[in-house]
Amino acid sequence: MDISNSGPHAPPIASALADAIGNTPLIKLRRASEATGCTILGKAEFMNPGGSVKDRAALAIIQDAERSGALRPGGIIVEGTAGNTGIGLTLVGNSLGYRSVIVMPDTQSIEKIEYLRMIGADLRLVPAKPYRDPGNYVHVSRRMAEEMVGQGINAVWANQFDNTANRDGHAATTGPEIWQQTNGQVDAFTCACGSGGTLAGVSMALKKLRPGVRIVLADPEGSALFGWVKSNDMTVQGSSITEGIGQGRVPGNLADISIDDAVRIPDAEALHQVFDLLWYEGISVGGSAGLNVAAAVRVAKAMGPGHTIVTILCDGGARYQSKLFNPEFLMGKHLPVPPWLAG
Repeated sequence: MDISNSGPHAPPIASALADAIGNTPLIKLRRASEATGCTILGKAEFMNPGGSVKDRAALAIIQDAERSGALRPGGIIVEGTAGNTGIGLTLVGNSLGYRSVIVMPDTQSIEKIEYLRMIGADLRLVPAKPYRDPGNYVHVSRRMAEEMVGQGINAVWANQFDNTANRDGHAATTGPEIWQQTNGQVDAFTCACGSGGTLAGVSMALKKLRPGVRIVLADPEGSALFGWVKSNDMTVQGSSITEGIGQGRVPGNLADISIDDAVRIPDAEALHQVFDLLWYEGISVGGSAGLNVAAAVRVAKAMGPGHTIVTILCDGGARYQSKLFNPEFLMGKHLPVPPWLAG
């Protein structure tokens, strides 16, 4: 049989790791779509080389630092992160000859901690403290970078939260990909914010192409961004087990960005989507993706049948096995347990 013109066409050979980042597929989320009468699509960012959407931010930040001359061959990248950006920076850095120093709260999943060590990051764990505290992981990483530069070491602070190279990377890649993949038929986009880069960059790209597209910020309990969008009230209430998202401040990446609405999603609602996607659709995702899908379902129900809503499947569930799929941990937080693990 002649197969030269049949079957799927594989992507071209990537000349380096950087060329394999992005161009992730949109997956139709069947159950969410059926429940709402809309087409709900998840962008499979867990398929990036480092396993998360943060590979895009890492690449954009490193390339920007190279262009500016701040990062030179053999340099060091320093960053404070909940894990995924550190993984992206370390892997991209490894591929380009840079070393990485990663500062992370010690409350993050053991899977991310061990993975960072495995890939060669110089990992510094610090106690989890609020942003206003000088001991917060972001401030610790900034001071480390400043001290290195003061000693004449070629080092840069990635500063993912306020470095707008982050959102510019998404405006140049993630947003246009969504537009092309949906043939411009996207009515709304939902996304949670850690650094704010994904939501901001996609908003920049889609609003330019279709000003009427709805951009909705998905926020966990314990974060101030929901109140900021709804009423400019930064009051924080509650807490969440979801890692890497939610803020007590407005990151620089969100400055002057058009956001139409926000929804607040409790952990139990996000976990329902995480477990549902895995059991019925074979899609393994982490808590932030579950929150994003829950927000997409809410937006779809509010907009009514016939609309197309896109969201981000940020990373895979294996990165949170010790928490999201640990019955003892979940029951201790009074949260639902996956039915197949309940026994």
